[in-house]
Amino acid sequence: MDYKDKIGFIGLGNMGKPMAKNLEKAGVDLYVYNRTPEKMADFAANSTPCNDLVSLVDHSDIIFTMLSNDDAVHAVYESILSMDISGKLFVDMSTVSQEASKVISTMCLEQGAKFVDAPVAGSTQPAKEGTLIFMVGADQEDEQRILPYLQIMGKDVKYLGPNGNGVAAKLCINYYLSILYQGMAETVLFAENMGISRKDMMAIINDSASGSGASRVKTPLIIEDEYPAAFSVDLMLKDVKLALDAGANFPFSEILVDTYQGAKNAGFAKDDVMSIIPFLKDKQ
Repeated sequence: MDYKDKIGFIGLGNMGKPMAKNLEKAGVDLYVYNRTPEKMADFAANSTPCNDLVSLVDHSDIIFTMLSNDDAVHAVYESILSMDISGKLFVDMSTVSQEASKVISTMCLEQGAKFVDAPVAGSTQPAKEGTLIFMVGADQEDEQRILPYLQIMGKDVKYLGPNGNGVAAKLCINYYLSILYQGMAETVLFAENMGISRKDMMAIINDSASGSGASRVKTPLIIEDEYPAAFSVDLMLKDVKLALDAGANFPFSEILVDTYQGAKNAGFAKDDVMSIIPFLKDKQ
């Protein structure tokens, strides 16, 4: 396929880098920027690393951002909004508050630019495989313009209506995941207390109606009791708090905050979300 747009990509973290690599492999005319320059090094052969945001925005027609939280998104877009961005289309794939996304969208429109919120469902392995699910809030014309690029990075694109709706769906799915992970952690610990091994318990879960892509991905970590981060405790805590701020007020809500905040405080912040298992085990 002949991709006509020049694409900018800001944020080459655990998710952003493999997503940008998939764009590069597809032959997109790609410009990349990351605050830590070393993460741009292996793009030099086939894409254009940029030393600053101004250069990237100036050269790009469509700019994707994949950043860690509200503060990072605000910082990047504050710099962007100080530039001449008329005619540009920005696509933020970060998980942020709906309020932040809507504010940035309004400010982009005021300066003659377009803005799409398109957060993803999926962690580092789907990012590498190009099998993410995108949840898009945008004018439908803008969604159609970015669709070919989303299809490079993902297996499905859900168009959900106007700006802010993509972020809303992302907060909902991550709230569900926070409950699922808590349930798996408690079940594994309960099984061990009853004399059932983690390996056997996870096999039963995965082979039954209780199994899911999430349980199968986390099984090796749970069995080995080692938790290199695909999705960290810190990020899950951020997303649970965003859900609470957005109005999630259910029986699980405060329990989830207690668990993920407690795991962070206990030193598991940068470990995978399933490191809530050793945290909860210590509390027994």
